[in-house]
Amino acid sequence: MISTHLGPAINTGKPANEDLHWTETLADGTHVIVRPIGPADADLEREFIARLSPESQRLRFLGHVNPSDDALIHRFTDIDRDHEMAFIALVHRDGEKREIGVSRYSMDADGNSCECAIVVSDEWRGKGIGSLLMRHLIDVARTRGIRTMWSIDAADNSGMRDLAAHLGFTRERDPDDATLVIHTLAL
Repeated sequence: MISTHLGPAINTGKPANEDLHWTETLADGTHVIVRPIGPADADLEREFIARLSPESQRLRFLGHVNPSDDALIHRFTDIDRDHEMAFIALVHRDGEKREIGVSRYSMDADGNSCECAIVVSDEWRGKGIGSLLMRHLIDVARTRGIRTMWSIDAADNSGMRDLAAHLGFTRERDPDDATLVIHTLAL
């Protein structure tokens, strides 16, 4: 998972990219829907964050967050699709839709690079959700002309280290904080 500090979003009111929707099949046969997140997903996002273990929250947010913080949930679900993208992975279990992962990016001011983040629910790790979400995010970033994707992560985040290496990101220590690393991918 990519732990990062993505800044606040501003909704421009422009229509969502409704063509960005995939149904994927995991190695175990589970069907997963991947699509852009939206304001209607606020409850799903709140429940997802609440289910994350304290360690997963620390690795994703480099600290802990309060899932009942309405401003935080709004920032994560009502995004400016001209400058940001966020995909959620969903499964249907026991008659309900459940968010099991989310990937996102936020463009830097130059429009050529973006900061990215990913988190997969604890019970769904190791099933390929992280790779799946990041591949869709990387593909969309490329089609939008972004040339570099980066993240700041806890140095002890072995899951992110492995995922980043698998996806071709480079890794270097953060020169300002030895407890952090910077992963970078040339698109």
